Amino acid sequence: MSSTTPTDGLKADGLQGTTTVVDPVVAKIAGIAAREVPGVHALGGGAARVVGAVRDALGQSDLGQGVRVEVGEHQVAADVTIVVAYPEQLHIVAENVRRAVSTAIVELIGMEVAEVNVTVSDVHIPGEDDEPDEPRAA
Repeated sequence: MSSTTPTDGLKADGLQGTTTVVDPVVAKIAGIAAREVPGVHALGGGAARVVGAVRDALGQSDLGQGVRVEVGEHQVAADVTIVVAYPEQLHIVAENVRRAVSTAIVELIGMEVAEVNVTVSDVHIPGEDDEPDEPRAA
């Protein structure tokens, strides 16, 4: 689905028309906003992060990864899946993500936000996914 915003009457410059914002654009804006929140290590669940790592390696990052949106005529609902960096407080990071995503949608797209649901799918512990410096003996 996409959002189409009609103009009411003539604008000051005399132009009329509609603006259509498609779902992937809304998801990308929400993803960028969520990634900027301190304490967010990554977006998406396990499988999405694996696919995302491959896309990153190919130089084709998906900024909407881990975000699903439903765009109506005037409102947006978003579901955001995050991985929180340890030892951040999960509920505070989730609330900050909710606030950042909502603010970005309102300010950049101009639509109301019905809800932003945040799912914490994992906690990232520093060093847990780092590769060892020396190869292991077989």
